Amino acid sequence: MRFAKAVFVVAGVWGLVVLTPLYFAADLVGRLYPPPITHPDFYYGFIGVAVAWQIGFLVIGRDPERFQVMMIPAVLEKLVYVITLTALYVQGRLAAGQFALAGPDLALGILFIVSFFRVEDARRRKVWSAGYPV
Repeated sequence: MRFAKAVFVVAGVWGLVVLTPLYFAADLVGRLYPPPITHPDFYYGFIGVAVAWQIGFLVIGRDPERFQVMMIPAVLEKLVYVITLTALYVQGRLAAGQFALAGPDLALGILFIVSFFRVEDARRRKVWSAGYPV
């Protein structure tokens, strides 16, 4: 359980640290990766949803056993982003530096999967030790 707690708390804190400054960097992003952002609703909407998930990760990290089922969409949140960036990179629509941002999300997605199964294993051991077969 401690592993899952650590993974999700670190993911939540990391995400908040990385994402929050983006609220103030729309112009910089547009200059570094032209063209400038022309749809701020998509840009800020993405950040808002991503920040909300970071809070979700912190909630999961408080009680992984209780919120184990929420680990499934948490994995999807990470892997859908990685798959999207991979497809864009393969199509030549994403620079290598932008594609590199998929690395931490891939690692966290894998750690989320490991956490899910470790929590499930701990749950089964708890049930067996109480004398109830699963």
